[in-house]
Amino acid sequence: MQQQTALNVEQHVKSNEINAISPVTNVVLNILFWVYTVLCLFPILVVLAVSFSDQKQVTLHGYNIIPRQFSLDAYSYLLNDATQIVHAYGLSILVTVIGTTLGLLMTALFAYPISRQDFDFRTFFSFFLFFTMIFGGGLVPWYIVFTNWLDMRDTIWALIIPGLLFNAFYVIIMRTFFQTSIHPSIIESAGIDGAGELRIFFRIILPLSTPVMATIALFYTIGYWNDWFNSLVFIQQDKLVSLQYLMYKTMMNLQFLVSNAANTGNAGGAIAKLPGETVRMAMAIIGMGPIVLAYPIFQKYFVKGLTIGAVKG
Repeated sequence: MQQQTALNVEQHVKSNEINAISPVTNVVLNILFWVYTVLCLFPILVVLAVSFSDQKQVTLHGYNIIPRQFSLDAYSYLLNDATQIVHAYGLSILVTVIGTTLGLLMTALFAYPISRQDFDFRTFFSFFLFFTMIFGGGLVPWYIVFTNWLDMRDTIWALIIPGLLFNAFYVIIMRTFFQTSIHPSIIESAGIDGAGELRIFFRIILPLSTPVMATIALFYTIGYWNDWFNSLVFIQQDKLVSLQYLMYKTMMNLQFLVSNAANTGNAGGAIAKLPGETVRMAMAIIGMGPIVLAYPIFQKYFVKGLTIGAVKG
């Protein structure tokens, strides 16, 4: 009895010590997180400041958090044809939404069966998945398949389909989540209650998998939004190019003009004054666009997924 009382007193003292230290710890953690946030935002603020700076001042003095001379030359150069920018923006958003939705669905439909121990062909499909991580057909066969066999040149599907087929790493992440986080008894209970496989998948498995679904969706979103290579390879019409490729082509044209300014005669001086570094930063700000909103949107599903419980003790 005395030993139990002493133990309770000791626990009470430790609890009081923890409560006494807790406010200080919270203040320190808050300060650390604020410092970390500022460090993360600082490069973005520098890019934004340079994009609104005069090219000559950037060349002479380098980057500054506050523009030495405010200028809109970079944005005026990029937005010279605003209609094309807006069209490329809309196309990139459409491709990102469709590609992310289809990619997430295909990844989940492949990962779920091979995560089930009672699936007879799980070994075969797992081997097929791992094989694609080790061996690839190469760029030329890849191009021939999509252009000659599937005839996707100069179509919007050329910007979507190549990104779907097929990221094995995403499948492995999702399969591992299904195996470790969803107890087989949930599936067995649903089957006993008369639920079919599709109903189990869409009504039970997917709602319980919001953390991994949000993670893979974020990967797909970033991949589709930043993609410019498919536009370069498959698209010849300007109306079907993505925003990133349009920015890339603009930058290449600008670099070509600046690098050859010495050979342009009387126009050389004017071309030499074109914004170079400031245009790059303006491209980064414009290209950032809606992708910045993806993180807070997916963050909600991260938190929600972590609070979902399935098996109760």
